[in-house]
Amino acid sequence: MAKSPNWTREELILAFNLYLKLPFGKMHKGNPDVIKLATLLGRRTPDSVAIRLTNFANVDPYHQQRGVKGMDGGRKQVEPIWNEFVNNQEDLVFESERILAEYQHKTVEELHPEIKFDWQNLQGEVRERVVKTRVNQSIFRQMILKTYTNQCAISGICLPELLVAGHIVPWAVDAQNRLNPENGICLSNLYDKAYENGLICIDTDYKLLISKRLKKESTKNFYQQFFGRFEQQTINLPIEYQPRKEFLEYRLERFSV
Repeated sequence: MAKSPNWTREELILAFNLYLKLPFGKMHKGNPDVIKLATLLGRRTPDSVAIRLTNFANVDPYHQQRGVKGMDGGRKQVEPIWNEFVNNQEDLVFESERILAEYQHKTVEELHPEIKFDWQNLQGEVRERVVKTRVNQSIFRQMILKTYTNQCAISGICLPELLVAGHIVPWAVDAQNRLNPENGICLSNLYDKAYENGLICIDTDYKLLISKRLKKESTKNFYQQFFGRFEQQTINLPIEYQPRKEFLEYRLERFSV
């Protein structure tokens, strides 16, 4: 039997792109998304794609800390891609989407029609910068919703249309962790807005705190229905990439209990 050709950098980046979007337990050859990528690549089988995904799991520090081991045979092939991600998340994630678009004979803008209103009237470098930012934010949203199984961490609301991938340390504050899934939390629009405005917070024990400002409304019907009953309750935590405590501390330092 002829030996399969070595994976190219572009192929590895596409496998990494899928790795970001799939839960750990779904990185198998029977997954439709794995089959779709194998078909797109043309010369790879679903089994070989699944193996590359588990190779990435093997170099992912989060899974290493959990004691989960993927297949380490292809570690040397995927490690350079992982290191690129660690050192420059935004560039690699955007590049992975650009390559994915090319394989589908599309532009990256066509691959992400949800961002069209943000860039359609822009030109040149400004347009390129906005497209890159919006594409990366879209991928971050996919990563966080996947991690939280499409459920709000506070209320359990499970309609994707109502969910937001919120940053714990804001996008503008920490460029290094803009696409770090441990810096994200899935919330419905209501709780995301409350979190961003300091009306609620999450402590390092993952319990919900309510601000003095919001407690002034405790006699109102909405308060107990949407906030009071969740106070001091532990949020719904994902199996993978739970919020990093140092990120939660950033918000706590700026929160008025």
